[in-house]
Amino acid sequence: VQLVESGGGSVQAGGSLTLSCSGSTSISSDHWMGWFRQVPGKEREGVAGICTGSGGTYYSDSVKGRFTTSQDKSKNTWYLDMNNTNFEDTAVYYCATGVGAPDGDGSECFGIWGQGTQVTVSS
Repeated sequence: VQLVESGGGSVQAGGSLTLSCSGSTSISSDHWMGWFRQVPGKEREGVAGICTGSGGTYYSDSVKGRFTTSQDKSKNTWYLDMNNTNFEDTAVYYCATGVGAPDGDGSECFGIWGQGTQVTVSS
């Protein structure tokens, strides 16, 4: 499977942005689609994810209550709705598929990654 992110760009602090991740094929129902972000010089951080089979979700403390992830399996597309954004949300965002919730940097459990999309939050 190949993953392609879209929807990145600039947003004012407090605003909203939706990222999309399109898969070339469907993903196994026991796999997760995770959303990660990375700022230069900092470790990659898993921020949200959804289990493609059960629909169970994961959110890091840094985005809980502000970000929502969802999926449209008929379109092999996953979404990350970013609301009430702040400067700390500025990063390159990646989607990736793997096993388990994305509660780390994803290096061990997530094997297929998109190319990334830049999100910049400004005043």
